[in-house]
Amino acid sequence: MQAVSTRTRITYAVCFALVLVVAFAALFFVARRVGAQAIDLGQSTRPAAKGHVQFAAEPQTIAANKPATVLLHFHVDPGFHINSHTPKSEMLIPTKIAIGEGDGIKVQTVDFPAGQPYSFSFEPQTKLDVYTNEVVLTAHVVAQPGQRSLIGVLRYQACDQAACYPPKTLPVEQPFTAR
Repeated sequence: MQAVSTRTRITYAVCFALVLVVAFAALFFVARRVGAQAIDLGQSTRPAAKGHVQFAAEPQTIAANKPATVLLHFHVDPGFHINSHTPKSEMLIPTKIAIGEGDGIKVQTVDFPAGQPYSFSFEPQTKLDVYTNEVVLTAHVVAQPGQRSLIGVLRYQACDQAACYPPKTLPVEQPFTAR
């Protein structure tokens, strides 16, 4: 009689263990589905930009066959800055842009805006020259009529309040219409 009771206990224990395994598998499946839906909705699981600078191409129209300007809009992530084109220290890497001569486009110069003074909290007497938030470069071009694109690369060094990171390059393609 006691042997039957032990067998019954073992059977109940095995059944209970199987129920637990099925329950954990169901919870795991539901958790994965909820996580996948959050990604699909573009909620807080969106990965942050790695380089801390984004280029925003905006449609532009300029006069054809005449000196004109094309604006290049960049956004620096909150809490970060990039060195200006004149960072005031030989140790820092200046922001530069290289734009190739395209079909029907002659690039004359690219103007950088003035930087803002900045100093790290651990070295307040040293003033650097940086860009934050929105940065707009002005390309002076002459273009033949038609749809054109300025194609180039921005090279910069992003920093936060604690450190500067390895330099990055950001591809740039700014389409515009010359009429």
